[in-house]
Amino acid sequence: MNATDPASNANDGFPHRLIARFAGDLAKLWPEGSRLGLAVSGGPDSLALLLLAEAVLPGRVEVATVDHGLRPEATGECSMVKELCAGHGIPCEMLKVEVQSGNLQDRARAARYAVMGQWMKRRGLGALATAHHADDQAETLLMRLNRGSGVAGLAGVRARGVVPGTKLTLLRPVLGWRRSELREVIDLAGLSPALDPSNEDERFDRVKMRKNLADADWINPVALAASAAHLTEAEQTIEWATTREWKERVTVSEGEIRYRPETPRLIVMRIVIRAIRMLGGDPRGGAAARLVARLRQGKDATLGGVVVRISGSEWVFRKEPARRVQGQ
Repeated sequence: MNATDPASNANDGFPHRLIARFAGDLAKLWPEGSRLGLAVSGGPDSLALLLLAEAVLPGRVEVATVDHGLRPEATGECSMVKELCAGHGIPCEMLKVEVQSGNLQDRARAARYAVMGQWMKRRGLGALATAHHADDQAETLLMRLNRGSGVAGLAGVRARGVVPGTKLTLLRPVLGWRRSELREVIDLAGLSPALDPSNEDERFDRVKMRKNLADADWINPVALAASAAHLTEAEQTIEWATTREWKERVTVSEGEIRYRPETPRLIVMRIVIRAIRMLGGDPRGGAAARLVARLRQGKDATLGGVVVRISGSEWVFRKEPARRVQGQ
């Protein structure tokens, strides 16, 4: 059965329009369709994804549920997902990870994708699907706008990409769906999802943004998500132009990078950041912007352990010489 054909044995409680819509969204993203892996936490969004995928691809989905060990309830939530899958005859594995200290959300995400990538390879799955939706996209865009992010930061997640750290296909087939539409799916199925208390904790920016959006009925999250998608296309265009600029106007030799800048500032900044990183530095956007401004004034500059000197029409990047220790 193709992903475009809604399954005849789908949950009878689902309106056909929901199944047909998901089938179409998945087919557009993944025309090659084979066995699909699902990331399911037990929350309402991922449970809806599970039910929709089962309806459209019966016998061709498997589930991974990840216990990060960060909340005492997590193991029970993963067990609930396994029990639900067992009732529907869907293979499911509980994957446990350890999250290192630091930025917990970023580290948990990295650990989660790493273990799911291993699971996909072991099970021979063609793609991994997650339940990111339009409200997620809108919240992220507004939070980053509020922080003054550039185009790269404002670009939304893509409906099709790769699992971080791998070449495996990552799908977000409900990226055009509202949170409320996914909730309708699980309500129709009569399921009670797991509820993460952190989703109500206003110490987190996303929670505050979510509640503010709920009160602002004049804001259309689907339109915001579309803007984030347009910014993704803009980011792809800028990256293409940056790659072309590097090929045509940058010369790399041992211990030295030469650049002849003749493009808009944003692309110049990206070339500068890439050059400094190649020489071992780790520049931030604001510092790189100040460095470019100084170079355009014809002044030499240093950033991240890299010296940039003006040489005619070129900027010459070299590692900063090691400082001499007094007495040596």
